Amino acid sequence: KGRTRGPVFVTHRRPGPGKVVSPRDLCPDTRFARLSYGQARALLDEHTAVGGTPGTGGDLHEWRHSSLTHLGEAGASLLMLMTKSRHKKPENVRRYFHPSAEAIAEVTSLLAPGNSRR
Repeated sequence: KGRTRGPVFVTHRRPGPGKVVSPRDLCPDTRFARLSYGQARALLDEHTAVGGTPGTGGDLHEWRHSSLTHLGEAGASLLMLMTKSRHKKPENVRRYFHPSAEAIAEVTSLLAPGNSRR
């Protein structure tokens, strides 16, 4: 709805006066609060359900993983994927890391004789 910054999924109202919310969990323009993961998951499923059948819609966890796959295919490094996904162990994010043939060739060229970058 025209917002260009802040959380992607927000509530339809501002937090109450007694509610302490981190500034990063508030839209800087509307001051609406970020939806919880559970609320966002339920809304996504509700609005993307196949034939109106609950449990058949989109899944936030799948979207997260597909975004990591797209970043990996675009050449993002394993370290950047780990930083973006907040994974602590490389083996947990490695499945999304698919270096291109060009990236492998570039790294291999660093070992070439006469390479001034060595």
